Amino acid sequence: MKRYQSAFLILLILLLIFPSIAYPGERVRTGILGAMDAEIQLLQDQLAYREELRIEGLRFMTGQINGRTVVIAQTGIGKVNAAMTAILLIEHFKPKEVIFTGIADGLNPELMPGDIVLGEKTAQHDFGSITQEGFESWGVRNPITNERNPVFFPGDSMLIALAQLSATTIQFDQLETSKGNRIPRVIQGTIVTGDVFISSSAKKAQLRQRFEADAVEMEGAVVAQICWQCGIPCLIIRSLSDSADENADQDFRRFYEIAARNSARLVIELIGQLRTVKAFQRESKASRRF
Repeated sequence: MKRYQSAFLILLILLLIFPSIAYPGERVRTGILGAMDAEIQLLQDQLAYREELRIEGLRFMTGQINGRTVVIAQTGIGKVNAAMTAILLIEHFKPKEVIFTGIADGLNPELMPGDIVLGEKTAQHDFGSITQEGFESWGVRNPITNERNPVFFPGDSMLIALAQLSATTIQFDQLETSKGNRIPRVIQGTIVTGDVFISSSAKKAQLRQRFEADAVEMEGAVVAQICWQCGIPCLIIRSLSDSADENADQDFRRFYEIAARNSARLVIELIGQLRTVKAFQRESKASRRF
């Protein structure tokens, strides 16, 4: 009971803290992306008023989840595929926020397969300069503003707060371990992106040391960069399928589906919380007009 009372208080605080960014009469959409089938299938299964659209050969599914209008697309694996899909999503559907859901390799030794990382910040680990001193990360200039991008793109603070709240209200699939079943942890952390699948303890240690990263994957940071440049709130949510070491391929096969389901469940609940917040903000704004 205390758990749900705490969740209600957190939601009330969020409603009071964050300003309204939606207005009566607008058609509000949330964009949801995932790289592989299992990462978006549960979300598509939850769609009400479902419609399919094809844009440049890519499939976009629209409808409602928990009463909020969403558009869902599978990007495919890798940075270029993710960038292409994100750009088409933004151009054609004008989402108010974008959420990327799916799996990742774990870099933080305190985390285990099944745990979930909310992207407090994301970066590309394979973008920068290689000199005699080693590898140096840097941000390119935003072609829209001509300002230099940060190396780390911050996740949207309201989406992070709502995701944390959502994690307290849902039942995740438990993970089977040698010590028995365990409930996944949900943390805020750093996610790094590159066009390689990591199954090396040495590379894992390098990425952990260089970026203080908690997870590594192959799409998130480019979507975060596009959203940053377009001024769209974004959050990368990753459930760990393996530990990026020599057993990564084996662990991936074992934990992939349950990790993808848990990430999708969190997104479904987050969408419901987002709808509640936006509805309250619209009503509050409308009442202040009279």
